[in-house]
Amino acid sequence: MELAEIISPQRVFEDVPGGSKKKVLETAAGLIAQQCPELDPNELFDNLISREKLGSTGLGKGIAIPHCRANHCNNAIGAFIKLESSVDFDSIDHEPVDMLFVLLVPQDAHEEHLNILSKIASLFNDDGRRKTLRAAHSTDSIYDALVTPV
Repeated sequence: MELAEIISPQRVFEDVPGGSKKKVLETAAGLIAQQCPELDPNELFDNLISREKLGSTGLGKGIAIPHCRANHCNNAIGAFIKLESSVDFDSIDHEPVDMLFVLLVPQDAHEEHLNILSKIASLFNDDGRRKTLRAAHSTDSIYDALVTPV
């Protein structure tokens, strides 16, 4: 599975207002639901918040991968968000988050969910990739930095 299969340029968002983890997740749910009208933004938000209550999805180094299962989601859906200002995400390294990859998967996609999370985490573990993403200032350049193999 390649990231290009779950994310499109239309689901790359930059200069998204931050404020708080809760506000960012609410905004993310709304942005994704605009692109995927079969999904309910309130339900997505509730699912993302419920997942965060189990433990922060903040990986460290300014990255978070909020994820959840979603009703009416037939395939994995990804969205990338660059915040206009960092927010506290209760990350493992206590550093604020400025980039998020939001992952939604179907209710029964257990192994696929873990495989995709692993791939996304590996992507963001690369220092060069994080620098490229932070330096990118257009939807196309951000998208290319996400999906281009190293």
